[in-house]
Amino acid sequence: MSVGVVLPYWLDRPDGEAVEIAVEADRLGFPTLWIGEMVTFDAFALATAIGLRTGGIALRVGPLAAGVRSPVALALGVSSVAELTGRRVDLALGASSPAIVTGWHDRPWAGAAPRMRETVRAVRELLAGRRIDVDGDHVRAHGFRLRQPVPEAGVTVAAFGPAMLRVAAEEADEVVLNLVTPEQVARVREVVDAHAARAGRPRPRLSVWVTAALEPGPDAIRQVSQQLALYLRAPGYAEMFVDLGHETLVAQAKTGVSRKELVVPRSLLDAVCALGSAAVVRDRIADYHRAGADHVGIAPSTADDPAGRRVLAAVV
Repeated sequence: MSVGVVLPYWLDRPDGEAVEIAVEADRLGFPTLWIGEMVTFDAFALATAIGLRTGGIALRVGPLAAGVRSPVALALGVSSVAELTGRRVDLALGASSPAIVTGWHDRPWAGAAPRMRETVRAVRELLAGRRIDVDGDHVRAHGFRLRQPVPEAGVTVAAFGPAMLRVAAEEADEVVLNLVTPEQVARVREVVDAHAARAGRPRPRLSVWVTAALEPGPDAIRQVSQQLALYLRAPGYAEMFVDLGHETLVAQAKTGVSRKELVVPRSLLDAVCALGSAAVVRDRIADYHRAGADHVGIAPSTADDPAGRRVLAAVV
């Protein structure tokens, strides 16, 4: 069981804070840094910059939307970061959302689960150094081979919903969840293990991202609340929040109410985050490990804790 750091990309903070958080995570000795992609930096560019600014922390790029970049682009990104930084680099993939895949990138959203399966298989071939020759329903590519293979790179899948969980269990080295309760982690652990056993493969690692704040004041609560509000109408997340008893809140979000106007109750924040004293935060992380998570990625609140220094120091 391990604890790493997730770059949180708070919408109310300077873009460059991501690098500051990475440097702090490396200084404190965390083994892994998750580098996703929002509306600031290209993930591979940011990973390279971080790799050149830090000493040894392993870089896990993603989850990136599997429907946006081709397997060639994904493998080339991993290879580039690994070669330029000399660092361990793994790749995480997710379905993302229709707003991002179709709205931002003009790519098809339908068939997210089978697309993920084909993408993971194609990326593995490329990272292993083999020339790609794929004619799938969603992925088609021929002739490319990496000059600098990365056969040791792992592939993680962010999973919500039965179809994607099955793909993740059958194809990925690791499954990652976000904004879930320990009870939901335990249920996913059982489902993933069952799918993997039926497929005759070892069970993948299970990781969970947990937003954390040490003794959060009003600014930190507002920061966490408004960021969580972005997920209330996202596929997978919306259904999960409904299961937690917040159907009215999800319905409001789906009508287009802005994230700043939505009132996210503290009870929901406490259900899926780690907020409080150092002891409370550490106990919460332990809850996720006891529920079956092999790895917990801490996304630090920074509203009143620049670069998350206090909360990261409390859990390292």
